Amino acid sequence: MHRRVTTGALALAMASVLAVSACSSKSSDSGSESGTSGSAAAGSGLQIAPLAQIDTQGNEVQAAAESAALNPAGDGKAECPETTIAMAGALTGADAALGINIRNGAQLAVDQHNKANPNCQIALKTFDTEGDPQKATQVAPQIVNDDAIVGLIGPAFSGETKATGGIFNQAGLVSVTASATNPTLTDNGWKTFFRGLANDDVQGPAVAKYLTGTMGKKKVCVIKDDTDYGVGLAKAMTESLGSAADASCSGDVKKGDREFSAIISKVTAANPDAVFYSGYYAEAAPLAQQLKTAGSEATFVSGDGTNDPQFTAQAGDSSKGSILSCPCGPAPSQFKTDYEAAFKQAPGVYSVEAYDLATILMQGITEGKRTRPELLSYVAGYKGPGLAREYEWSPTGELTSSLIWVYDVK
Repeated sequence: MHRRVTTGALALAMASVLAVSACSSKSSDSGSESGTSGSAAAGSGLQIAPLAQIDTQGNEVQAAAESAALNPAGDGKAECPETTIAMAGALTGADAALGINIRNGAQLAVDQHNKANPNCQIALKTFDTEGDPQKATQVAPQIVNDDAIVGLIGPAFSGETKATGGIFNQAGLVSVTASATNPTLTDNGWKTFFRGLANDDVQGPAVAKYLTGTMGKKKVCVIKDDTDYGVGLAKAMTESLGSAADASCSGDVKKGDREFSAIISKVTAANPDAVFYSGYYAEAAPLAQQLKTAGSEATFVSGDGTNDPQFTAQAGDSSKGSILSCPCGPAPSQFKTDYEAAFKQAPGVYSVEAYDLATILMQGITEGKRTRPELLSYVAGYKGPGLAREYEWSPTGELTSSLIWVYDVK
């Protein structure tokens, strides 16, 4: 998901396989997500492999070239007093893999910067929210009350972002999220919040067009969990599917559920072409397993909350053939090499985004933007390429250009 020299070639090679789809970021009331697109899940032998990058109309778009991306090392001549940026997200809990992906991506960027610039050392301070909005409201004051922190990567999930955005806004602390995708987050009037990937109002329609267009699905069951992420993405999906969304087999589950017989009975009775699950991998894995056991032949489809090796590891062969979307892209080859060397595991969903966002914050610091107001102003006016995409934000904190990736499990 980070920089790769071969990213553009990969997108072109896969263009003939898939021209439409999406991938979104997770933001939920509890939990986190992580995915290593293109990497094998531990012990499963399966891979979440990239198919294509698309725009909101389902048209294929060539991925950004790694060589053009902003490099955290810079020219190695930066000078600055020791400065601190923070990361907040789920580092423990059922969905911690997602938060860990983000932390590691940001840490890799910081480490590369510090190694190349001995006279400008930047520290990354991490805060575990467990992906829980209530816990996040306890963590947020710790962040804003630490005067050394001039910028924040996070929060990771939508629910915790919704609960804490006002706190960061009041403190004037720039907050760049690598993963929170609920569309309403930018409707709050916050001046400090910037989303580093497409929101679910982009992902939902893109995935819907892929299912009904490229894949030719005519009947889709939409199942959602009760998180801000799950509810928001399901709404966008259902509206975009139109008549293809079968209300007779739509349903709701709760975060933490592991037994789905009630909703599975509705699905098997409807005999759909596809099931779209709007939620996280911790529930998606047993749902996919139980659907297979019940004899359903529907294609299992889900968003970025499921796009993690933990989905394939936990669901096993039941995950084979699943289609997963994400506003996040696959890691470029050099980024993947550097990440695996540093953390002894493959990069996951949002790792590249976190790397890019940390790099943007550090670039501002090296250019002398070392107070909260200065760094906020720098991000608001920033425009430039990263490993994942071009970064430029509207006044509300949305990217001016949003693209989606589609993956399959094989």
